[in-house]
Amino acid sequence: MTIEIRVPQLPESVADAILVAWRKQPGEAVSRDENLADLETDKVVLEVPAPQSGVLREIRIQNGTTVTSGQILAVIEEGAMAAAAPTAPAPAASTPAPAASPPAVAATVSAAAAAAAPRLSPAVRRLVEERQLDPARIPASGRDGRITKSDVIGFLQQPVAAAAAAPAVPAAPRPVASAPAPAPAPVRAPAGGERTERRVPMSRLRQRIAQRMVQAQSSQALLTSFNEVDLKAVQELRARYKSSFEKDHGAKLGFMSFFVRACVEALRRFPAVNAAIVDDDIVYHDFYDIGVAVSTPRGLMVPIVRDADRKSFGDLEKEIAGYATRAREGTIGLEDLSGGTFTITNGGVFGSLMSTPIVNAPQSAILGMHKIQDRPMVVDGAIVIRPMMYLALTYDHRLIDGREAVQFLVVVKDCLEDPGRMLLGV
Repeated sequence: MTIEIRVPQLPESVADAILVAWRKQPGEAVSRDENLADLETDKVVLEVPAPQSGVLREIRIQNGTTVTSGQILAVIEEGAMAAAAPTAPAPAASTPAPAASPPAVAATVSAAAAAAAPRLSPAVRRLVEERQLDPARIPASGRDGRITKSDVIGFLQQPVAAAAAAPAVPAAPRPVASAPAPAPAPVRAPAGGERTERRVPMSRLRQRIAQRMVQAQSSQALLTSFNEVDLKAVQELRARYKSSFEKDHGAKLGFMSFFVRACVEALRRFPAVNAAIVDDDIVYHDFYDIGVAVSTPRGLMVPIVRDADRKSFGDLEKEIAGYATRAREGTIGLEDLSGGTFTITNGGVFGSLMSTPIVNAPQSAILGMHKIQDRPMVVDGAIVIRPMMYLALTYDHRLIDGREAVQFLVVVKDCLEDPGRMLLGV
């Protein structure tokens, strides 16, 4: 019995996708729910799972092709056996070569290997194939025994283990319109002073990012205000309760939960910063869905922490960490990236001291966090060294006045410099 493999139903806001890579080739055995191909939309990478076990008989759509919901991609023959692998030529020795395994045995081994192979997310699979690693040698820490990107990076940082990882499986062909590699190697100057250049297609996500950036710059009156915050109190609080917090909540106590709660408090006091302009109206949101920007190998993604005002510090840390992991592994859902009333982005993790972030339209403002740096400050008439961070609020000046923007930053600063305010609601 043959089964047609079709493009899954794409989300309502996504018109089409690009088939970036086939994970199986005609004649290979496939297991039920095994990923057959990767589809890249302008937001996420989607997997095409096999509905039944069998053999992939025909591929009808090639890499780099734009596809739509319901389009036939391939055909599987259910219950069929994979073709036996070709045997190597017999050696020119007098000793007779061992008899080749019967086709049925070869097919059984092939199907068993496919079923036992660890499931990899698209981002992890690209990294494994690029480095020609054997997934079976990489210790897995993800849910249900999945290998995460952190597992691969940790494996590569072990010279002995990495050297022993033989490329048991040849790397798959590079897709025509593949997403950018996670860590492209630096370009070396060609010998003899030759001048070269490369031209590669933009990924769908990068195209979408470019469109939204241009849209924000051309449709909003953007302005940025700055302030600085002393994070001594937050650092002391984290150091004091770090161990017990992780034990009780199963997540590390980071900085982001403090910033989310501080921003929620400031948004309560200045509703315009949590609003948006739609046509000739102002839409005020009476809820606080905070986007937290995450850098991934494919580009910047902004998962949404919904109803952030109702979540504890532990809930915030677990949710943000989970979103970040899934975004980097390529397993995050489109629904996790949709909506949002305000965004926080942290350029400090890359060493940025100051920047002017661009608003995530149709939102009206975005907070930029930056590098924490020890600086001399005057406190109560004395010069002391304090861990300082510059804050930047970029906002749509059509809706938000300078007074509101400056006072918003002051509230965020006050909450972070005295975290007890957030706990007491003062």
